Amino acid sequence: MSNPRKVVIVGGVAGGASCAARARRLSEHSEIVVFERGPHVSFANCGLPYFIGREIKDAAKLQVQTPEKLNRNLALDVRENSEVLSIDRQRKVVAIRETNGGREYEESYDVLVLSPGAAPLKPPIPGIDRSGQFTLRNIPDMEAIDQWIDKVGAKSAVVVGGGYIGLEMVEQLRHRGLDVAVAEALPQVMAPLDAEMAELLHQELEAYGVRLYLGDPVAGFEEPAEGEEARASTVVLKSGQRLPGDIVILGLGVRPETSLARAAGLEIGDLGGIRVDEHMRTSDGDIYAIGDAVEVRHRVTNQWTLLPLAGPANRQGRVVADNIFDIPSVFKGSWGTAVLRLFDLTAACTGANSRQLDKEGITYVSLPLHPGSHAGYYPGAQPISMKILFDPTSGHLLGAQAVGRDGVDKRIDVLATAMAGGLTVDDIAEVELAYAPPYGSAKDPVNMAGMAAQNVKEGLVRIATAADVAGRDEAATVVLDVRDAPERDKFGFIEGSVNIPLGELRRRLGELPRDREIIVHCMSGQRSYMACRILVQEGFKARNFAGSWKTWQQRPRG
Repeated sequence: MSNPRKVVIVGGVAGGASCAARARRLSEHSEIVVFERGPHVSFANCGLPYFIGREIKDAAKLQVQTPEKLNRNLALDVRENSEVLSIDRQRKVVAIRETNGGREYEESYDVLVLSPGAAPLKPPIPGIDRSGQFTLRNIPDMEAIDQWIDKVGAKSAVVVGGGYIGLEMVEQLRHRGLDVAVAEALPQVMAPLDAEMAELLHQELEAYGVRLYLGDPVAGFEEPAEGEEARASTVVLKSGQRLPGDIVILGLGVRPETSLARAAGLEIGDLGGIRVDEHMRTSDGDIYAIGDAVEVRHRVTNQWTLLPLAGPANRQGRVVADNIFDIPSVFKGSWGTAVLRLFDLTAACTGANSRQLDKEGITYVSLPLHPGSHAGYYPGAQPISMKILFDPTSGHLLGAQAVGRDGVDKRIDVLATAMAGGLTVDDIAEVELAYAPPYGSAKDPVNMAGMAAQNVKEGLVRIATAADVAGRDEAATVVLDVRDAPERDKFGFIEGSVNIPLGELRRRLGELPRDREIIVHCMSGQRSYMACRILVQEGFKARNFAGSWKTWQQRPRG
């Protein structure tokens, strides 16, 4: 192993703490100093919302490590409440100010690691700094929210922003008994999902009494008007809608903390994050940067991106420690794999979504399907709305999304692993997964996705989307519903569609025109695929409406 070095780490939590721990394991005799601006060097920031809703009852459990434990077990010099003010790259020192008392001093380094994280976005909206309005990034933020709710006896909340933190706070505030409204500037919550997948989250939110205001940016935060009951503010939307709240949660996203890096003259990327190479080195070879503050390559688009996720930050910390101590290690980029629980639903995604692929001009097929979470004959099976995006020529996976009440995380994790391994849809059709009726099906949803994609890739079927159906030229296109009549009557039907049940299709082919395209649908796309195979082999022009009626029901509102 290399000679001992003095490693100074700015910031703890996921990236900094993992880097420090790995560095100590690699070098027993190096000096490792960790500076943390706040009062907690290692805490579970992803768990903060769950204390608000009391799923986590003991706040102390959110402190993963303390300075005393880190010193005792890893011989780390951890200094909390110590803000790094500046970096002198020529002298290789940092300037520090202790937030308790104000003492300032300098600390030298051989290698410097920047893990400053990201700060909650607070755009210059009138009234954004009013009392009773909170962001959630650390334990003091969590404690302030919890204390405010008790102090004012809060009964209503407005959550501004429908991202991960915003939605987790919506769930936990409802658990706490508050009436909740969500204001989101975009037409959907959870931007990493495609619109039809996010629609399932909209439905879940409304089923739990959450009021949704989508596509309506915040114009200001005002003193409540006469007749408006609000212990905090009235959130005024661009449309003029007024949302009074006893507490307001600002979940508008985060921005990289780059002030130190900028002042030191380190390269900053176009997205505002610290620019690093594959070894996580900055433009100064003796300074590394990790976590929410850096730009990384997206593994699908190869574009620079900001992905403030705990998993990549932990891995980056390990990569940096390895490189400091002469173990060649690279961070290849991120797939953006993420998961969210929202009441009874789980939503998860990996890779690129349709908007990202469209923006980069990447050719893809978007294939929705609706398998069960486990064998249908075993009690408790739940439907999963799932989609994969893949290259129609090579069959390589480009992205995957799933929403459902059971089995979602398992499938996305398998697909994320498949993407990391460079597997194609042919490979996932064959991948051997554990099966027993309580856990899955003999053909797992992952296998089914691969098989359905194979059919498209091999030219056995052409698919149609909900947009194709909605925007069809009725003079040139017929929509054929192959469900049984009682099923059609019970669940509804696409206006103008023709109903010929699959079991009757062969003997009723004469009722269908040969000079028009036929878009076939059923409930989920399986029977309509079989119908398409019949029609194509009988000389008809046919496409399968992938996902069929279930996908039709997920069309974005508005």
